[in-house]
Amino acid sequence: MTQTLIFAHRGANKEAAENTRSAFDKALEYAIDGIETDVQLSRDEVAVLWHDRFLNKLGLSDQRIDDFDYAQLQAMNFAAHFSASAASESIMTLQAFLAAYRKRCRLLLEIKNRDWEQTSRHEIKVRQTLEIAGAFDGAAQGDAIMVSSFNLASLIYAHRCAPQFPLVYNFEPEQTLEDARRVLGEQPFLHGLCLPIESLDAAMVKLLRDHGKCIAVYTCNSDEEIGKALELGVDILISDVPHKALQMRDR
Repeated sequence: MTQTLIFAHRGANKEAAENTRSAFDKALEYAIDGIETDVQLSRDEVAVLWHDRFLNKLGLSDQRIDDFDYAQLQAMNFAAHFSASAASESIMTLQAFLAAYRKRCRLLLEIKNRDWEQTSRHEIKVRQTLEIAGAFDGAAQGDAIMVSSFNLASLIYAHRCAPQFPLVYNFEPEQTLEDARRVLGEQPFLHGLCLPIESLDAAMVKLLRDHGKCIAVYTCNSDEEIGKALELGVDILISDVPHKALQMRDR
């Protein structure tokens, strides 16, 4: 890859409510290369887009996406927390997201599999994401659509379901170069790692390049963070300010 790809983190989330159609559409007003979003599961097993552990932003303290059926989530306004004047937007399904954006840019789908969920729900979420992305019928070719997760067991399960699909393991800030070396040795199927920008350095880049893996970084917002990622030549730079990252990349 000759040029770092710029991905909008949950859409243009500084300009509209994250993970809504408005945020995705605003991101595409720039020459972005891709969009990163987050997949969770309603109580009745509909794959929807939401990042946070809880729904506090909606005034539902300590309640989660999986406490509600999809019809209930549809009735909520997922844009009100961003601006009182924003037009009301219900939660977006993964199905609607892929139908709207898969032909417009690259997509990175982060599966949010949480510790409190049963493994069976983890697996439902993985299978749904892969099915909707076309992993089982050959519709998703190359790395135009990738799936990521902080939950390595979910990625191992995803690989069993769809061996050719590009899967990216998200690193926590406390994970080290040695952790990366071990994971790449034990799980060679991984398409790459998505690293916190704080963990990115030349040694990590060399390790991933030596293994022929994709290097993604999150979340690069300051000039220093964006500059560091660009200088080290990462493949994917995920940013809350994609317009700034594009300007710096294209100077």
